[in-house]
Amino acid sequence: QVQLAESGGGLVQAGGSLRLSCAASGRAFSRYVMGWFRQAPGKEREFVAASSWRDGTTSYGDSVKGRFTISRDNAKNTVYLQMNILKPEDTAVYYCAVHMRPLMQVTESGYDYWGRGTQVTVSS
Repeated sequence: QVQLAESGGGLVQAGGSLRLSCAASGRAFSRYVMGWFRQAPGKEREFVAASSWRDGTTSYGDSVKGRFTISRDNAKNTVYLQMNILKPEDTAVYYCAVHMRPLMQVTESGYDYWGRGTQVTVSS
């Protein structure tokens, strides 16, 4: 049974930073893609970032490029999302997900398992 647990969300002022963590269990994730998505109230879920565990390839959504960084610790089966220069429009529930294949995936429907999400609120 694959389980994903996000942590690190909270309330921050615009311009501030937060680091989200996602701990994965139930499978060795060294060959899979880990991703972050977010969903704001009244909006569809949006791709944020993804990392291929095998070769370190990363991909980012246009709205977060240059501000967010995804990284991972293979030994801990954990993926991180460092979020800098946060804006009020970054306010959303952030979800961690795993795509059980080695090739990069940026589409929500391509992910196989999801965490429950962590709330990020950016005040202006």
